[in-house]
Amino acid sequence: MGMMWGFVVVALSVVCWGGQAISWFSPSTAVRLSLTESDDAVDAAFAADGRGEVLWDTLTLWTMPVAGVLLIADNAAWTYFGLVGGAMYLYFAGRGLFTRIAMRQRGVRIGTKQNVTLALVFLTIWGVMGLVTIVAAVVSLAS
Repeated sequence: MGMMWGFVVVALSVVCWGGQAISWFSPSTAVRLSLTESDDAVDAAFAADGRGEVLWDTLTLWTMPVAGVLLIADNAAWTYFGLVGGAMYLYFAGRGLFTRIAMRQRGVRIGTKQNVTLALVFLTIWGVMGLVTIVAAVVSLAS
């Protein structure tokens, strides 16, 4: 189970962290890949918040892929990266979900319906992954 979960964690978290890194280093590429919306397609405040978010996420979300690699390698240090990474992803997902829902309810332009739906789905997946990883790390530390 541990090695399989490690592969799941690496795959899902590299998509997340990698997408944020691409969005920071090459915003035009991120728009072409539908990782983010173009600035003219969203409200200016949402675009500015997104730019700050991608930088912060690029600097912090690397912890979860490391946890997955360490779990695959059966290295006990995965638990600490799993706790930190899981918490980062849970926070990232929760903030992303609730911010987008609140902004959409208030009529703020946050992107096309298709892209917003896709973002909500992936944020949910990453949040669940973070929570499961936290639980697995706590169980691992307790045993």
